[in-house]
Amino acid sequence: MAKPSFNIREEDIEVTHVRGSGPGGQNRNKRMSGVRIRHLPTGITITATERRSQEQNRKAALERLECKIKELYRKPKPRVKTVCSVATREKRLTLKRKISQKKDSRRVSRADWES
Repeated sequence: MAKPSFNIREEDIEVTHVRGSGPGGQNRNKRMSGVRIRHLPTGITITATERRSQEQNRKAALERLECKIKELYRKPKPRVKTVCSVATREKRLTLKRKISQKKDSRRVSRADWES
Protein backbone atom coordinates (compact mmCIF):
# COMPACT_ATOMS: atom_id res chain seq x y z
CA MET A 1 0.00 0.00 0.00
CA ALA A 2 1.46 3.38 -1.02
CA LYS A 3 1.61 6.08 1.59
CA PRO A 4 -0.40 9.22 0.84
CA SER A 5 1.59 12.10 -0.60
CA PHE A 6 1.68 15.58 0.89
CA ASN A 7 2.47 18.37 -1.56
CA ILE A 8 5.08 20.89 -0.49
CA ARG A 9 5.27 23.91 -2.77
CA GLU A 10 8.68 24.92 -4.12
CA GLU A 11 8.14 28.57 -3.09
CA ASP A 12 7.58 27.46 0.53
CA ILE A 13 11.02 25.88 0.91
CA GLU A 14 14.55 27.25 1.01
CA VAL A 15 17.24 24.79 -0.10
CA THR A 16 20.86 25.21 1.01
CA HIS A 17 23.73 22.93 0.07
CA VAL A 18 26.13 22.10 2.89
CA ARG A 19 29.35 20.20 3.35
CA GLY A 20 29.10 17.02 5.41
CA SER A 21 31.33 16.28 8.37
CA GLY A 22 32.47 13.21 10.24
CA PRO A 23 33.67 9.90 8.83
CA GLY A 24 33.59 9.37 5.08
CA GLY A 25 36.92 10.55 3.82
CA GLN A 26 37.87 13.04 1.16
CA ASN A 27 34.58 12.92 -0.77
CA ARG A 28 32.57 13.88 2.30
CA ASN A 29 34.99 16.60 3.38
CA LYS A 30 35.35 18.34 -0.01
CA ARG A 31 31.96 17.98 -1.72
CA MET A 32 28.83 20.03 -1.00
CA SER A 33 26.56 16.97 -1.19
CA GLY A 34 24.56 17.68 1.97
CA VAL A 35 21.18 19.40 1.73
CA ARG A 36 19.45 21.61 4.31
CA ILE A 37 15.80 22.38 3.63
CA ARG A 38 13.88 25.02 5.56
CA HIS A 39 10.08 25.16 5.35
CA LEU A 40 9.35 28.89 5.51
CA PRO A 41 5.71 28.80 6.76
CA THR A 42 6.51 26.57 9.75
CA GLY A 43 10.23 27.24 10.27
CA ILE A 44 11.07 23.50 10.30
CA THR A 45 14.65 22.77 9.20
CA ILE A 46 15.77 19.35 7.96
CA THR A 47 19.32 18.31 7.07
CA ALA A 48 20.38 15.25 5.07
CA THR A 49 24.08 14.46 4.60
CA GLU A 50 24.25 10.67 4.77
CA ARG A 51 24.22 9.92 1.03
CA ARG A 52 26.90 10.63 -1.56
CA SER A 53 24.62 12.35 -4.05
CA GLN A 54 23.10 15.79 -3.58
CA GLU A 55 19.90 14.65 -5.34
CA GLN A 56 19.52 11.62 -3.06
CA ASN A 57 20.02 13.85 -0.01
CA ARG A 58 17.42 16.28 -1.35
CA LYS A 59 14.85 13.49 -1.74
CA ALA A 60 15.60 12.17 1.76
CA ALA A 61 15.29 15.66 3.27
CA LEU A 62 11.98 16.29 1.47
CA GLU A 63 10.58 12.99 2.77
CA ARG A 64 11.60 13.88 6.33
CA LEU A 65 10.14 17.36 5.97
CA GLU A 66 6.86 15.86 4.76
CA CYS A 67 6.74 13.58 7.82
CA LYS A 68 7.50 16.46 10.19
CA ILE A 69 4.77 18.64 8.67
CA LYS A 70 2.26 15.79 8.85
CA GLU A 71 3.21 15.23 12.49
CA LEU A 72 2.85 18.95 13.22
CA TYR A 73 -0.70 19.11 11.85
CA ARG A 74 -1.86 15.70 13.08
CA LYS A 75 -4.75 15.86 15.50
CA PRO A 76 -4.45 13.30 18.30
CA LYS A 77 -7.39 11.01 18.84
CA PRO A 78 -9.37 12.00 21.91
CA ARG A 79 -8.86 9.71 24.87
CA VAL A 80 -11.95 7.78 25.87
CA LYS A 81 -12.08 7.32 29.61
CA THR A 82 -12.92 3.76 30.58
CA VAL A 83 -14.69 2.75 33.75
CA CYS A 84 -13.75 -0.39 35.62
CA SER A 85 -16.65 -2.66 36.56
CA VAL A 86 -17.45 -3.31 40.23
CA ALA A 87 -16.57 -7.00 39.93
CA THR A 88 -13.16 -6.22 38.43
CA ARG A 89 -12.44 -3.64 41.12
CA GLU A 90 -13.36 -6.13 43.87
CA LYS A 91 -11.19 -8.81 42.28
CA ARG A 92 -8.21 -6.44 42.14
CA LEU A 93 -8.65 -5.37 45.78
CA THR A 94 -9.00 -8.99 46.93
CA LEU A 95 -5.77 -9.88 45.14
CA LYS A 96 -4.01 -6.90 46.75
CA ARG A 97 -5.18 -7.97 50.21
CA LYS A 98 -3.97 -11.52 49.57
CA ILE A 99 -0.51 -10.31 48.50
CA SER A 100 -0.36 -8.00 51.51
CA GLN A 101 -1.13 -10.89 53.88
CA LYS A 102 1.55 -13.01 52.23
CA LYS A 103 4.11 -10.24 52.76
CA ASP A 104 2.98 -9.72 56.36
CA SER A 105 3.56 -13.42 57.06
CA ARG A 106 7.18 -13.07 55.90
CA ARG A 107 7.86 -10.15 58.18
CA VAL A 108 9.78 -10.85 61.38
CA SER A 109 8.35 -9.07 64.40
CA ARG A 110 10.56 -6.75 66.43
CA ALA A 111 10.26 -8.93 69.55
CA ASP A 112 11.61 -11.96 67.63
CA TRP A 113 14.39 -9.85 66.17
CA GLU A 114 15.68 -8.58 69.55
CA SER A 115 15.71 -11.94 71.28
